[in-house]
Amino acid sequence: MHRTHTVIDSPLGPLTLVATEGTLSGIYMEPHRHRPAPETFGDSDASAFGAATEQLGEYFAQERTAFSLPLAPEGTGFQRTVWAALEEIPYGETLSYGQLAERIGRPGAARAVGLANGRNPISIVVPCHRVIGSTGQLTGYGGGLERKRHLLDFERGAQAPRTDGTLW
Repeated sequence: MHRTHTVIDSPLGPLTLVATEGTLSGIYMEPHRHRPAPETFGDSDASAFGAATEQLGEYFAQERTAFSLPLAPEGTGFQRTVWAALEEIPYGETLSYGQLAERIGRPGAARAVGLANGRNPISIVVPCHRVIGSTGQLTGYGGGLERKRHLLDFERGAQAPRTDGTLW
């Protein structure tokens, strides 16, 4: 499979966007817990990322609350089911892992949902940051809990967007 990548600036720091056969298949922060090896990202070529770059810019400018991009996440059938359910969580809202498990018809699978959520390769666009613990606590995030908190606060309007590449 042919992959390309580009790196863009964001209020969360650099984001590496990866496309597989021209379709967005990854958005990774630095650092990112399950970030693949850089050599798997393919050649550097920003031409495949115009829409993704534009929509992420609109999101961080508080002009976009939902993304409309073709996506090609690579994962198991269960992981793709969880990731599809993540896209249904409205901007500024959260669900617990248990609630997400119920939504996909697997009410006893909160832990498995958490593991799949943690492997989401398309951060921000597939909003895994919107999933929290059953008591409302922030738990796990590939880009770190400080970024998860920032994204949730940002979406709730409690934190203005930054343009200088810092979180606060």
